[in-house]
Amino acid sequence: MEPSPELERRIAGIAALDQPLRRELYRLLASSPHRVSRDEAAAALDVARSVAAFHLDKLVEAGVADVRYERTTGRIGPGAGRPSKLYGIASDELSASVPERHYDLAGSVLAAAVAESTRSGRPVRDCVREAAHAAGRELGSAAKEAATAARRGDERRRAVMDVLAQQGYEPVLARRKEIALANCPFHRLAEQERELVCGMNLDFLAGLLDGIGRSGELTARLEPEPGYCCVRIGAA
Repeated sequence: MEPSPELERRIAGIAALDQPLRRELYRLLASSPHRVSRDEAAAALDVARSVAAFHLDKLVEAGVADVRYERTTGRIGPGAGRPSKLYGIASDELSASVPERHYDLAGSVLAAAVAESTRSGRPVRDCVREAAHAAGRELGSAAKEAATAARRGDERRRAVMDVLAQQGYEPVLARRKEIALANCPFHRLAEQERELVCGMNLDFLAGLLDGIGRSGELTARLEPEPGYCCVRIGAA
């Protein structure tokens, strides 16, 4: 299974920092209280402006930095000059893991569950189940159109597998055309709190199938097996 486009994007961003000058530029952007121009970057690192500009733009291409155009003179109107190209750190956090993990998703679900439990007084475990199902359903709904367009059973199954791959599960076809999951996006958490996290995973995938519109054909169930995620997806 090929890495998801999102994982490839994040890996490319980290790979861009393998070049020493780009790492220095990244540190400069991260520590600056304001956006940095090409001239400022060149002066700070004692390199030619063209060199600073080249590597800054490489950081932008990799998604590590972004650009805004602003006038730095304070003048406006005719004669004010062209806006300067100013660089800053991209808003997305720079992280990647292989196999792909989604601890941010797990954290969001658990935080929502704790907040609901605190507000309502209901057991945290019940709130985790609801929050996980709702998160899965929301993500599944976003991919519903592509899965609905598939007419044959194999095509619909493949569409579901594509959605699962986007979430880091590395789906593979197993016996009886079931979908086994070669990767658990919440692996470390499951090692610490297996019952809670595997239950959350099951509810998340059930919600995902509901959102995609395939829960009438496919169902998620707990079936731990060495080398695979604890959840397996088969015929309903």
